[in-house]
Amino acid sequence: MSVDLRSDTITRPTPGMRAAMAEALVGDDVYGEDPTVAELEVRVAALLGHEAGLFVPTGSLGNQLGLRLLVRPGQELVCDSLAHIARAELGAAAVFSGITFRTWPAIRGRLEVDDVRALISPDAGPYLVSTAAIAVENTHNFGGGTVQSPDQVAAVQKLAQDCNLALHLDGALLWNAHVATGAPLAELAAGFDTVSVCLSKGLGAPVGSVLVSTAERIAEARVWRKRYGAGMRQVGILAAAGLYALEHHVERLAEDHERARRLGSMLGADPATIETNIVVLDVPDAASIAAAAAERGGRVSALGPRILRLVTHLDVDDDGIDHAIAVLRPLIGS
Repeated sequence: MSVDLRSDTITRPTPGMRAAMAEALVGDDVYGEDPTVAELEVRVAALLGHEAGLFVPTGSLGNQLGLRLLVRPGQELVCDSLAHIARAELGAAAVFSGITFRTWPAIRGRLEVDDVRALISPDAGPYLVSTAAIAVENTHNFGGGTVQSPDQVAAVQKLAQDCNLALHLDGALLWNAHVATGAPLAELAAGFDTVSVCLSKGLGAPVGSVLVSTAERIAEARVWRKRYGAGMRQVGILAAAGLYALEHHVERLAEDHERARRLGSMLGADPATIETNIVVLDVPDAASIAAAAAERGGRVSALGPRILRLVTHLDVDDDGIDHAIAVLRPLIGS
């Protein structure tokens, strides 16, 4: 037996999802003529309480288009030092949009308004870089699936409003925050100028994210999507997977959360740190443990010299969790 806990992006379409893809109505999306894409964009925008949506192939592109809409070349975006946009998108905001970054340190990626207040520099004058936007990630991937505090999110939104700063939400895993807290998706996405959500992580679609914002901003984002080479044609076969996932795979995320808690507790993790579907373990030598686990049929990610990350998902059942525990416990000495 083998189990792959490296990421929730490695899920495969279920039989029902494959059937929905095969039966999807399609058209040329660059011409705005794919009805399934249009349905997905309207559906996600409504769920998140925003005017319009744009289907894009990746979460990184969704984030990059969102940032492009909010920050002009030469201006500054601030986010925490573990944020996906700062750590895992290959400097795209600088390369494509001329955006500079500054970051604050955050324990487990947890948002604290005082950290943001201490860093921002709005209206910095003609000799310094002015902050234009703040980015928040919820749940926080490299933080270990952290769900952001509603009070801290509200405080940062108030700070942004007072300082005339824009707000982007990297909500790739916002579905997990919704299931973990019971908060409506529209409530979690409220107060942000742009929001990107991913369909190919916990929801199990093979490809795709959706960026939501005002209708005016999304019209501009559609132009930039084409300019970046991401205009898509008969892509309703992929949008249909996203629609199927919204119908069938959101509430089941609770199963992933429960399995993550059981997995982490058996491997010595602090249960208080396991809020959703990600388990982070502090070990003496992450790379060697990951390599040894792979040889025994348990694939995990080494994110640093001492950090292992394990992510539960649609393709991991209870037997898979049992196998992962059997493989990893002797290696980490828990």
